[in-house]
Amino acid sequence: MVAPPVLYSGHVDFRMRLVLATLSGRAIKIDRIRSDDLEPGLKDYEVSFLRLLEAITNGSVIEISYTGTTVIYKPGLIVNGNVTHNCPLSRAVGYFLEPVLLLAPFGKSALSLTLQGVTSNGVDLGVDTIRTALFPIYNKFGIMRQELRVIKRGAPPLGGGEVSVFLPHVVLQPITLHAAVKTPSVSKIRGVAYSTRVSPASVNRIIEGARGVLSITGCETFIYSDVARGEESGKSPGFGVSLVAEARSGWCYTAESVGGAGETPEDVGERAARALLEEVALGGMVCRSQVKSLIVLMVVGKEDVGRVLIGKGVIDEGFVRLLRDIKTMWGTEVRIKEQDTLDEEDEQAEGLDEYVVSIKGVGFVNSSKKIA
Repeated sequence: MVAPPVLYSGHVDFRMRLVLATLSGRAIKIDRIRSDDLEPGLKDYEVSFLRLLEAITNGSVIEISYTGTTVIYKPGLIVNGNVTHNCPLSRAVGYFLEPVLLLAPFGKSALSLTLQGVTSNGVDLGVDTIRTALFPIYNKFGIMRQELRVIKRGAPPLGGGEVSVFLPHVVLQPITLHAAVKTPSVSKIRGVAYSTRVSPASVNRIIEGARGVLSITGCETFIYSDVARGEESGKSPGFGVSLVAEARSGWCYTAESVGGAGETPEDVGERAARALLEEVALGGMVCRSQVKSLIVLMVVGKEDVGRVLIGKGVIDEGFVRLLRDIKTMWGTEVRIKEQDTLDEEDEQAEGLDEYVVSIKGVGFVNSSKKIA
């Protein structure tokens, strides 16, 4: 007897619910997608993501209603392979790459993916942030050797960028994470300031703006400059910066900023630096842009209890929705407990609201690799 699909309503967490369905092997039905909007149904980028999902899996069945307000998804096996995908300009390539990173390690073979479009837009994770902040999270789970190369940078609105991603490491299941310790101490700050089709001096001005804010940390700070020229500069002018605060233990915090209309490069650098300090101030082992990937990898791990320390500010509505979706898919619950008082000499932890998040893995096994 075939189990009925899991029912969801609305467009919120569209990508994550498709990812959870693919990993769990359960069919889902999402209805009432913007049913009350003037333009109801799926957006172009959501349809594009469904096509990408279809390209890296085998046997997936996707049914979309005439109005686009209902989607039925029956997942197949993750096979990966060589895939080229042209992303719509309404979202950055990070919108598509972030969920694919959760699926690729559990495929039948390595994934070689080329994404074309906007590389950073200030809404989705930029390619530099994915490389410097998300990849280290996967390394904590034994998923290694990821490669991301920016062939062309593409700024909104016309894009023209191209990113090559190689994910060769296929695993049976992630290792269990035990990171419920004190908040890591930041030892250095790194970053990439970039520009396309504007004066190369813009990059230096971004770096100066960021350094002016980050000087209070006393940490070693080095921000690389990447001035795209010629064919590598895409089709639109733009500039931005991605910053990462790194700890010796391998954990990191990240923030990024992309220049908007009427903004100076100094404004962009200062905004990114302040956002980075805010992420560090929230405490815990991870920042807001990393936490969802971390939780999913903990859930699909071995049948052992993993623990991680998370700052109170990281726990928002999206985090709670993810925990509810996980319970719906696998029936597993997440325990959140307030962190015990740390050593009084630990000045960095003073005043932080932190919680220990405990998750028992569901014992997920990569069926594609097992069949192979």
